Amino acid sequence: MKGIKTRLAALSFLEFAVWGSYLVSLGLYLGSVGLGGYIFWFYTVQGLVSLVMPGLIGVIADRFIPAQKMLSLCHVLAATFMFAAGWYAMDAGSQVEFGPLFTFYTLSVAFFMPTIGLNNSVAFNALTMAKLDTVKDFPPIRVWGTVGFIVAEWFVNFVKIGGHPIMNTYWQLFTCGVISILLAIYALTMPNCPVNRSASSSLADSLGLSAFKLFKDRKMAIFFIFSMLLGVSLQITNSYGTSFIEHFGKVAEYADDFFAKNPTFLISLSQCSEALCILLIPMCLRRFGIKGVMLIAMFAWVMRFGFFGLGNTSMSGVWLLMLSCVVYGVAFDFFNVSGGLYVDKQTTPELRSSAQGLFMIMTNGIGASIGTWIAGTFVVNEFVFADGLNAVQQLEGWRMSWYVFAAYAFVVGVLFYFIFKDNDRNPSRVEVKEAMATAAGDNAAEL
Repeated sequence: MKGIKTRLAALSFLEFAVWGSYLVSLGLYLGSVGLGGYIFWFYTVQGLVSLVMPGLIGVIADRFIPAQKMLSLCHVLAATFMFAAGWYAMDAGSQVEFGPLFTFYTLSVAFFMPTIGLNNSVAFNALTMAKLDTVKDFPPIRVWGTVGFIVAEWFVNFVKIGGHPIMNTYWQLFTCGVISILLAIYALTMPNCPVNRSASSSLADSLGLSAFKLFKDRKMAIFFIFSMLLGVSLQITNSYGTSFIEHFGKVAEYADDFFAKNPTFLISLSQCSEALCILLIPMCLRRFGIKGVMLIAMFAWVMRFGFFGLGNTSMSGVWLLMLSCVVYGVAFDFFNVSGGLYVDKQTTPELRSSAQGLFMIMTNGIGASIGTWIAGTFVVNEFVFADGLNAVQQLEGWRMSWYVFAAYAFVVGVLFYFIFKDNDRNPSRVEVKEAMATAAGDNAAEL
């Protein structure tokens, strides 16, 4: 097991490099081939498949196929369908149709999303076999996943093929596929993960459905509902952030701005902030408690959207866009870590994993899916992609969209303040460390 932490860091790096190669830049390509009005579907489907596929694949890995082999197989399948999406897009040129591209993409994402959990399972198993402390040793390993995501963002932003940055072309799909294949091969070198073929738990228990009994508790029901409402915000800037920033290049006043030409690079500051803000969580949890940290996260989302609406890519306004990226780290990390800790403290050990799964379903599943669909259908498509709008009018539509999202997050925060009651003590240092390790393992993204 020599050098296992370095090997696991490389595994984490590749895992999130797969995601970073397209997650924040796909909208740029879709807009360039006339599919701007369908962007929200490509992000909505991530949440939809996350409701089912991670649980199903997890059951298979627990009972039949070792996790490292399942991780490899899923990446082979994800890469195959992503290559198919890229091949179709290349063959179709400027005549790309929504149906075929979306189908191949959905199948790829369906097999990719479970790999985040599988990657964690492989890492925890290897650390345990090496007699290392998962609470202490896993978070530094997981940070390399964020680094991988950022490096992939920079790669598709700055590398050009045929005179065009990868982020604006279907080549990002091929980039994703190549990294996936590399990871599929590398995963097979990981220590073997045991399976339990005699597991007696029901399928419902394995999928975390037993945790829905927590809704019988009024306080937990309120918490999960607000988690879903805040989860609405999670994928909106991933869906539209780069498209918005790139749009400044279509307006004469901003056409030559560096960041208008490099939107993915600017957005990558969000992931840099996300990696750093986790260091603030222990102090804030001890000082403000779980409800206070959740409120900080909610109003950080208000600022995330609001600064987007106020900023621009010129020197006079780009600082607001950068500030939006900085507060993203607070918005994302504080919500995921504090939420995961609260759920853990309110559930019994036998429901711990199921409850964490339910938290993810409510936020990254139901909340993010509904939020992205509503944001695309009723806001962005109405204010930005409506017929007959020129570039300046579309820019104003983008600003209005961000203000609408900011207003929504503000209302959710205010309602949470008055409705949610929590009298629990502040967590100890040990509990905070455990929560951070859990969040680092279970809450990727999302980035």
